Amino acid sequence: MTDTLPTCDLAIIGGGVNGCGIARDAAGRGASVCLFEQGDLAGGTSSASTKLIHGGLRYLEYYEFRLVREALQERDVLWGIAPHIVWPLRFVLPHTAGMRPAWLLRLGLFLYDHIGGSHLAGTRGLDLAHDAAGAPLKPGFGRAFEYSDLWVEDARLVVLNAMDAAERGAAIHVRTRVTETRREGDAWRVSYRGEAGTGTVRARALVDASGAWVGSATGPRDAPRRVRLVKGSHIVVPSLFDHGRPYILQNPDKRIVFAIPYERDFTLIGTTDLDYTGDPAKAVISPEETDYLCRSVAPYFARAVRPEDVVWSYAGVRSLYDDGASTAQEATRDYVLDLKAGPGEAALLSIFGGKITTYRRLAEAALDKLRPHVPALKAASWTGGAPLPGGDFPRDGFEAAVAAFRAAHPFVADGQARRLVRAYGTRAAQALGGATDAAGLGRRIGADLHESEVAYLMDREWAREPADILWRRSKLGLRVTEAETAALAALMAERRR
Repeated sequence: MTDTLPTCDLAIIGGGVNGCGIARDAAGRGASVCLFEQGDLAGGTSSASTKLIHGGLRYLEYYEFRLVREALQERDVLWGIAPHIVWPLRFVLPHTAGMRPAWLLRLGLFLYDHIGGSHLAGTRGLDLAHDAAGAPLKPGFGRAFEYSDLWVEDARLVVLNAMDAAERGAAIHVRTRVTETRREGDAWRVSYRGEAGTGTVRARALVDASGAWVGSATGPRDAPRRVRLVKGSHIVVPSLFDHGRPYILQNPDKRIVFAIPYERDFTLIGTTDLDYTGDPAKAVISPEETDYLCRSVAPYFARAVRPEDVVWSYAGVRSLYDDGASTAQEATRDYVLDLKAGPGEAALLSIFGGKITTYRRLAEAALDKLRPHVPALKAASWTGGAPLPGGDFPRDGFEAAVAAFRAAHPFVADGQARRLVRAYGTRAAQALGGATDAAGLGRRIGADLHESEVAYLMDREWAREPADILWRRSKLGLRVTEAETAALAALMAERRR
């Protein structure tokens, strides 16, 4: 080959949690990285999760002990490196006659508490007649179990991994579609079209972390193993209860549904599991799924939930390894890494399956597979002990971080201060744009969003459109009007020019 092209050690297709997690790990190990995302970071499945860092209690029923153990170990790791966007929750599991027997629940929760090791509080029994968790429930619920898992701001987890990767030298290209990939001996030729036009890079190895689109950019010769697309949908309704503990509810079909306190004034309910065909970008919740979620909580809560109560909904499509499971809910959530590299050929690693909880371990396993093909990759894993951007404070130090931020910026209201520290941690001051008083924040767009934060998100976090800010980097979309959204669109268009 006589042409001269920009080169990198690793080209990654997909800006979800797996792609950005691999980019961060690889950049920190000394490899040069180019990542291409056709839309916004976390624009697909990675922002459509139930937003939990958890072991997957129900996976114990399918004997997925290794997956559960690894996920439980990762809970503590992620809480430690990102305490601003990850925090503990105590889940309430009401016991209902005719569902899983109490002895089985106790056994499952005992395993859940012990097989992974944890800093979280263990399981305890609840008398719902004398506990606030019983107040919003229908009469007749007398007993429950309470156990620990973690919440995560899923889209922010993706963005923070991308930020850290970029700060370590990775090139992050958003709204950039890979148009062609071609093996040329020991390198990949990757062509793309993006915001700044078209281009081509040469890479020693290619990672297809495009989720539901896995295999679409690499052609039939390198198609990965069988993929099963499964859609999960969620609804958001006005708060069903006024305490901070979520519920995990058993259904007659053996599925479980979560009802989780969400953004102070709402309850998040989900998820469904349905096989999916069609364009993953067009996945939306169906009326049948909305009805199913409403029916799932109806036997439990005194307050009825109807489809007309839904204030927001979302759906995402997972690419799971097709293990032949008879139903979508039984298909394994474990990840599969499919490496193709013949003698003298550049490597292709295709990724499908996995959970947001285990993305970091997936990245480590992916780079272990790629190391023989990418000499620049150092062996030592490192991401488990290095805080994500803004996460450099103790896991129990959120309130102290808020207090320190408020003391340094007394013109910021308490509610806004808490939101900013939740989003940006110790970097929250950067979202103020150097403001020393309220006027310095610039024009208020809606809710507590100001021009200074918009500028920060566009300049530092790759935000390009209102949805990037309102529904991924924050959930302020629940609190702004159509007119305010239009004003944000105009401001962002002006800044792009």
